[in-house]
Parts: sequence; C-alpha cells; structure tokens
Amino acid sequence: MSALFSPSRIAHLDLSNRFAVAPMTRVSASEHGHATEQMARYYQRFAEGGFSLVITEGIYTDQAYSQGYLFQPGLSSTEQAQSWRPVVDAVHAAGGKIFAQLMHAGALAQGNRFRCDPAGPSSVQPRGKQMAVYRGRGAYAVPLEMTQADIAEAIAGFAQAAQRAVEAGFDGIEIHGANGYLLDQFLTDYTNRRSDEWGGTIENRIRLHTQVVDTVRAAIGAQLPVGVRISQAKVNDYLHKWAGGESDARTVFGALAAAGAGFIHVTEFEAWKPAFGNDGPSLARLARQFAPGVPLIANGSLHESGRAAQLLDAGADIIALGRGALSNPSLPVLLTKGAALAPFDPALLAPLGNIKEVETSTLA
Repeated sequence: MSALFSPSRIAHLDLSNRFAVAPMTRVSASEHGHATEQMARYYQRFAEGGFSLVITEGIYTDQAYSQGYLFQPGLSSTEQAQSWRPVVDAVHAAGGKIFAQLMHAGALAQGNRFRCDPAGPSSVQPRGKQMAVYRGRGAYAVPLEMTQADIAEAIAGFAQAAQRAVEAGFDGIEIHGANGYLLDQFLTDYTNRRSDEWGGTIENRIRLHTQVVDTVRAAIGAQLPVGVRISQAKVNDYLHKWAGGESDARTVFGALAAAGAGFIHVTEFEAWKPAFGNDGPSLARLARQFAPGVPLIANGSLHESGRAAQLLDAGADIIALGRGALSNPSLPVLLTKGAALAPFDPALLAPLGNIKEVETSTLA
C-alpha cells in the first residue's frame, strides 16, 4: 500500500501516487468530435477521487481514416482542440494530470464520418464482429490496403494532433499502439501481409510505432512526455500472442526504447500472468527487462491492491485501472480509508459504452 501511494515521475512530470486511469472508449463526444461538459465532469471525478494521472479515451487524429467510432472525440481540428480545454482544466483543478491518447482505428473503424471504407496495412478482413456497445453491427469490412501516401498521412496526423494537444493544455501524449488498432495491425503478422519496409520481419512491423514516436517528438519537442501503449490481445482477438514469444518482446520493447518513448504502457487482461505459455515472466516484466530505464505503466485487472503491488515489484512505475476505476472513481481515496471497493457493474457499459449520468455526479 505504501508503495502505491509513493510519488512517481514520467519525464519531467511529477505524479503524487502510482494510480492512473486507463484509456476507455466512451463514445460521448458530440457528433462532430468535440469534447463535452459531461466529459469534463466524468474525467474530473477521477482526479477528485485521488488518481494522479488520467489517460483519455482514444482520440482520433485526422479527417481521413483514423476515426473508429461515431461520437468519438477528436483532435483533428482547432475547434476540437479548443473543446478539450475545459476537460483539461477540470482535471487540473482537481489536482490531477491528464494525457491525451492519440488513436488511429485503421481496419477496425466502424463509424467514420470522413471515409466510407476503412484502411489498414493489408486488405485482410478483421476477425470477429463489430462492437455493439460502440454502435457497431455485423462483420468488419474488408479494409483498403494503405498506400505509402496513406501511411505518411496517418503519421502526420499523429504529429498534428499532438501539436493540438499541446495547445489544449494536456500534460502528455500516449500513442495508441495496442488492442488491434492501426499501429497494432502493422505489428501483427496475420493482419500485415506487406512485402515493403512496413511488413515481413517484426523489425519492419514495429516500424510504424517508432516512426510515429519520432515524428510526434519532432513536432512538439520536449514539451510533453510521449509514450506508447502496447498489447498482445486485441478488441477483436482476445487470445492473440506474439508468435516469437520473448524474442518478439525483446524486439518490440527494445525498438520503443531506442525510439525515445517517454513511457511504455503495457496492457494484458490479467497483467500479472505469464506473457507466453503457463509460466515465465509477465509482459510488464519483459518490458522492464528489455526497456530498462523507460517509465512503465501496467494495466490489466489490477484493482486489488495486492495485485497492483505485485506489478510494482515486477518493475511497473504506474498502475492503470479501467473497470476498477469505472466502478470506483475515488478508488485511491477509498483505499486510504480502508473502505470496500464496489465490484464492476456491467450496466456502466450497457446497452452502449457511453458515459452514464451516475458517472458524472458530484462525489460525496
């Protein structure tokens, strides 16, 4: 418990404890991707409840192929950036820090007002079904294969969105390279069948992650920490594992560290479990081993303080909570009081995964 409440640091940013709110898609922006007053109250609650860091839901980056969901917020225009300022100010007023998670949906786009067809590394239909909680229906569409110009446009979109995040007052940038979205599609062997410099070996397939980090850092300099979220599992393929096991982990985490990632955010369903097979190190421990010195955020069913402390022992610096934070927006405060935590309530994500009014009510 004492370790969880000790101060931490990401780049030049001081955090009062080790608790962060994980990014969670909430599809509660305006139709045109503007952040709303309801979103400001929602994010502020976590800071009021003792979370030192809040990471936003995935924010789309451009007005081409990046938007994944209807009513998803964006940072693709000055007007969208301005709409985020009240959200950032609300979190700051409650004593928290807030990172913008920049996301390109790629082939998993199921609601894009700018393009009729999704695009991805290769013309491969995504596994599974579109997510009903985010207004999706039926199978995913077969994506267009991205051209070199499309890839360059996507990279530039991340950089431009990061510049707008600076203007909106965010404290950091998280590049969404996980969970089956565009960057992860390039990393994944079965969704990336390219034969150019973006495909083939894992050294090529991690290239989009590192190029985005490089370009974003060049665009905004050292003003904000720029990190990457990484995973094996995907929203449409929960059981996926990297085919090369620990060798792939060495390549992935080594490449992110070499690119100058300001932090690495690893997410697994149960973060303490072995990354590969029935025994061996967790993905968080492998990240610590292969990216020494890079601040590490761990996410995955860590709302029990014992599990969270276990991940700190494995080398994590910050514990990010998703479902635990939704059910207990004041979780750090509750822990200091020795109060019981509420179990996760599935009604928070039903019938849609949007923000419910109970999530924006004033804390008692």
